[in-house]
Amino acid sequence: MQDIHMYFEQYFPFYAAYSNPLLYDGERMQEQEFNLMKSYYPQTVQRIQEKIEEECDLLDYEGSRLYDEYPDKYMLYHLSCKIKEDLQPEMNSQAIRESFLDELVQVMLYQEISRRRCRRHRCRIYF
Repeated sequence: MQDIHMYFEQYFPFYAAYSNPLLYDGERMQEQEFNLMKSYYPQTVQRIQEKIEEECDLLDYEGSRLYDEYPDKYMLYHLSCKIKEDLQPEMNSQAIRESFLDELVQVMLYQEISRRRCRRHRCRIYF
């Protein structure tokens, strides 16, 4: 132990040398910004976003099809149709064209999947 003090005033463990406590601050701030902007969505779109997040949460696991290098377009379309069918009773009471709802659900689903894929890719870099 005397040899360590010869080089350093106090002992400094090797694993602490490369740690960065602010490593995930950028992601945390980005997530807060995303949640703030989601809070500004219209009520209908908020409901669609909630349903999309629920479905993505069910598919968010290691080895999921969401994280394939090239996700299957048919699978994504099928998932968006499933979400739209679940939302159909609520959306029929509102004046939303069916084609617009279909496109909106697809775009929001792809955005959510993209956000999750980026977050997972950034997190896996450090492991």
